[in-house]
Amino acid sequence: MTDNGSECSELLSPPPPSEVDSNDPEVLRAALIREATHRARAECVAKMQADVVNHALDLLVREPDLVGFFGALTKTMVQEAESRVCAVWLIDDGGEGCNLWMAYVKDRLITVPVTAADAHDADVEKFPHRAMADHLFTHKAGWRQTIEYVPQDPRLPDAIHAFSRVKGCGSTIATPLVIGGETLGWLTLMNTAAEECDAQWWRIDLSEAIARQAALALHHSRVVERSRVEERRKAILEERNRLARDIHDNLAQGFAAILMQLQGARRETACLSPGIAAKIDTVVDLARTHLNEARRSVGTLRPNVSDSEEVAAALKRLAGVAQRTTEMAIDVKVDELPRLGDVVEREIIGIAQEALTNAVRHSRAQRITVSAATVRSIGVRLSIADDGRGIPHGQPSSGFGMTSMQERAERIGASLTIVTAPRSGTEVVLAWEPSNLPTQVHIAG
Repeated sequence: MTDNGSECSELLSPPPPSEVDSNDPEVLRAALIREATHRARAECVAKMQADVVNHALDLLVREPDLVGFFGALTKTMVQEAESRVCAVWLIDDGGEGCNLWMAYVKDRLITVPVTAADAHDADVEKFPHRAMADHLFTHKAGWRQTIEYVPQDPRLPDAIHAFSRVKGCGSTIATPLVIGGETLGWLTLMNTAAEECDAQWWRIDLSEAIARQAALALHHSRVVERSRVEERRKAILEERNRLARDIHDNLAQGFAAILMQLQGARRETACLSPGIAAKIDTVVDLARTHLNEARRSVGTLRPNVSDSEEVAAALKRLAGVAQRTTEMAIDVKVDELPRLGDVVEREIIGIAQEALTNAVRHSRAQRITVSAATVRSIGVRLSIADDGRGIPHGQPSSGFGMTSMQERAERIGASLTIVTAPRSGTEVVLAWEPSNLPTQVHIAG
């Protein structure tokens, strides 16, 4: 459906019954001409749509990558529609705006970001793509139907008018890329010269036919990409579990066996010299330390949180385990928390465990505070704070532990904030609500 004036609609509509029933030969002749024109155009549209589908299928075989496919489609539009520019605009992931993705200008494809060679082209350099993108996104009538803009159309921004005058451009056709009721972006066609409304109908139909294939290809590509991301996530999770099993079954169990043997040997060394006994004590301490480290690594890779364990209870348990491995004071201030679901609770506890482990191992603090409170009765705010040395400058986002916490926050759509300063300690804050915005990670120093 297009928004291009009533004149075009009248030209495409069949003759009214009053004309067909008329006895006036001229009226009947006009009606028959209109009917023949309507039938011819319908046949033309049907053939055009079939050709576009076949062309799209052929392109999918020859151009399997999305950029190549869209590049070939835009080239087809420019050549077949005898136009100047065909551009593709996509709504960003957050749904907060629209951006130019690519454009076929004259005889070449230009993608964003613009290459150094294209940047010197006058058409590329001066085209007000930001103004056009903002108009497409804010002009709600164009989200569901094709809009035809005549030269100097008052709906378009002044910057577009100025560019069109300089370049001698005519009308512009903007067709939304819609699939399943969702608008993914727009396909725009800028013509070389103004034409009568009746001469534009085939361009509009061609644009809509190609837009349908483009939207389908874009949607399919995104589904495939989401599947790949999910497969990568599963592969990472499986690898983490494998590492956790290897550390538990080999390193941790091996250190435990070594520790048992050393403790047995120490009990039988009463007659040894104090120096040798001290060395055995040191080896025992080292074995115990590395056993604890191996167990912490297993816990970091695969938090020991059962499906029935509440967040509050898990935080207290983790703090108790950590307290037995350090002389730092660990305070726990946990309110009664709502149940958040197994997946969310598992990730929250994983973040808490990682943050607590980091504080115990690296902070050199006197005190660590673990606190959790309800947010508006449906969410949770978790804080792991210490009064230690802070994260060294230039290293706040490095390391597997920080990446692990960020990935966990992303999986549940939580906000993760790390506040640190030299000699002022570090605080890791996680905020989660059911309607949270996409994950944001803030690191303040």
